[in-house]
Amino acid sequence: MGNDLRFDELSGAPVLVSPGRQRRPDRPADDCPFCVGGLEAPEPYTAKAFPNRWPSFPDSRSEIVLYTPEHDRAFWQLGPAGVARVVDLWADRTAALGGRDDVDYVLVFENRGTEVGATIDHPHGQLYALDRIADAALTELRRSARDGCPLCRRPPAELVVAEAGGWTAWVPRASAYPYGLLLAPDAHRPDLPALDRDLRDGLATLLADVLARFDRLFDRPLPYMLWIHQRPTDGGAWPEAHLHVHLVSPSRAPGSLRHVAAGELGSGMFVNPVAPEDAAAALRQAAPKAPAAAPTPAEA
Repeated sequence: MGNDLRFDELSGAPVLVSPGRQRRPDRPADDCPFCVGGLEAPEPYTAKAFPNRWPSFPDSRSEIVLYTPEHDRAFWQLGPAGVARVVDLWADRTAALGGRDDVDYVLVFENRGTEVGATIDHPHGQLYALDRIADAALTELRRSARDGCPLCRRPPAELVVAEAGGWTAWVPRASAYPYGLLLAPDAHRPDLPALDRDLRDGLATLLADVLARFDRLFDRPLPYMLWIHQRPTDGGAWPEAHLHVHLVSPSRAPGSLRHVAAGELGSGMFVNPVAPEDAAAALRQAAPKAPAAAPTPAEA
């Protein structure tokens, strides 16, 4: 039985039935397939993308993106230069996959941590090349077309966490997650391939910054989900498209997860136990400490 896109008879929401995903390995106990010499990386690399062996979508439309050959590094520990290599790869694969006639949308995403379903610890993300525009992205695009681009408006200062290289990161005023961020370029840019070198480096610098803050927040690696919304690749102009990154964690306190349960699923309304203003303040305080100044000769 192959992949089968179905639609819920009550809501119309799409559901991809993909039985082949059940056969994928669960947290391999032996050698990591993503380390150099492993199953998926027999040759040395810096960052690489390749088709997923257990794809959600057929025809090489599901890819794995390896961020680094170093197994025990967090994404942010690659530093701005290392993250920039991944940003470049995301842009290259967006252009290549989006150029296919059977691809209308390229979704870049990452799940980090067992709490959000990651089965291999090695730093990596994924790409979906969809044959229809992702519903979540389409909802945002339609709202922007109707009401004007919300990402072009400066967020309130109390919600801003960090800025770098023409990008801003802030906690959404109605964040559905205890700790969630939006990252967007200050200028209206549609997609990853449209970014020049400076804006790619700015995104890399800001990602390294805010992901490090996530890990410093509770002094432990924080599980998170990251996804990028960008211009569809269906051939339309989509002038309302403003590239942005969603970054969210289900953690609400050290060792405590915020679970989505019946009241929220039944009502369609999220309940956030952490005020976004408090989340932004906590993430601002999680900035790295400035190094101590070296003593002067007189002090030494």
